[in-house]
Amino acid sequence: MTQDDNKDEDLLPDKDAAKEFYAKYEPKEVLGRGISSTVRRCIEKETGVEYAAKIIDVSSCAEIRDCTLEEVRILRVVLGYPYIIQLYDVFESETFIFLVFELCRNGELFDYLTSVVTLSEKKTRQVTNFLIAIDEFILLYIMRQIFEALMHIHAHGIVHRDLKPENILLDDAMNVKITDFGFARILQPGQFLTELCGTPNYLAPEVLKASMYEDAVGYSHAVDLWACGVIMYTLLVGCPPFWHRKQMMMLRNIMEGNYTFESPKWGDITDSPKDLIRKLLIVEPKDRLTVNQALEHPFFHVMLWDQEITPLKKSLSVKSRKLVVIEELAQALRVRPFDAKKKFKFAIMCIRAVVRLGRLKFGPETITVELSKSDPYRHKALRTVIDACAFHVYGHWVKKGEGQNRAALFENVPKVELRHLYMSNISSVS
Repeated sequence: MTQDDNKDEDLLPDKDAAKEFYAKYEPKEVLGRGISSTVRRCIEKETGVEYAAKIIDVSSCAEIRDCTLEEVRILRVVLGYPYIIQLYDVFESETFIFLVFELCRNGELFDYLTSVVTLSEKKTRQVTNFLIAIDEFILLYIMRQIFEALMHIHAHGIVHRDLKPENILLDDAMNVKITDFGFARILQPGQFLTELCGTPNYLAPEVLKASMYEDAVGYSHAVDLWACGVIMYTLLVGCPPFWHRKQMMMLRNIMEGNYTFESPKWGDITDSPKDLIRKLLIVEPKDRLTVNQALEHPFFHVMLWDQEITPLKKSLSVKSRKLVVIEELAQALRVRPFDAKKKFKFAIMCIRAVVRLGRLKFGPETITVELSKSDPYRHKALRTVIDACAFHVYGHWVKKGEGQNRAALFENVPKVELRHLYMSNISSVS
């Protein structure tokens, strides 16, 4: 056993406090940490099946225990639905609560996004022109599962209140698993909530109003639909719709519903997902789509390989790079009779080509001091460092686009006055 293993072992809770858990499961490495909790991979001793154990320290605050037990109660209400994290075991002691969940090996959707940048950018747009709808198909695949899970949650009167890519896991088959029901509540018909909770970028306007105005009605299930609109926007172009470096400005944009589709990245996005986002990001909750209405939206009822090509062309921008490709594809479809088997094989070959091209290794570009100073974001190695720093500073996915610059973190220079004072102090000391 290495020194690191010994150090890691010391972080485990007192085994005498939860003998039942340790008798049934063998804890392994840490998968993640929270303020009062740690998530570890664990193995069931009898079967050898792997799980994820969330170990929550409840000794410091009685409120944490109450919130955890409420989360367990809600998880048991929605238990069994395929797109919601499955809770298998609960162990409670005086100091710790152990929650044993299914293990999602592909991690958070947030981490998946950071690895592929955006669903539209790296999946197909710069790799092959023939998969004109695959990027939106991936978005459709993910969002449909999120909406279906949300429909099951809302059907039981539950409001999640903290939907975001960090709380959406991906299992071995890349299926969505909604997790973290710590802020979730079960509402009675006509009941509203008023407390401020959640993540700033995903807060609905009515949540902010409820915390600012005493006469505010409050909020309910519609806040989850607003969060879905923010998630969908971010999946498509890689930046949140209401981002601003000053949080007060960001909150004002949220309350006013102030966002745009003017970024160059939106040029290749069809009207259907934009329309769904518009109907989700409506300031007035009563005018916002419900989860059932969202699933009935035309975006979720498209045909990729046998669709009428003309409406797709009309929905694209005039400057879109996809128009020429659609013309070529439409001509090919006119000449050849429909063959489902051939089209399926063609789709598989294209996807395999995308995967193989994505694995190609290119020689690194020589990085000089002059080029790094002029445009540090040009180099992949520096770009990776800049992105990582941006995530740590801003706490969410930041995309270089309109009004945003991830490289700005490296462009700060000392102010003249401060530098003058610094040089004066140096001179006086010497």
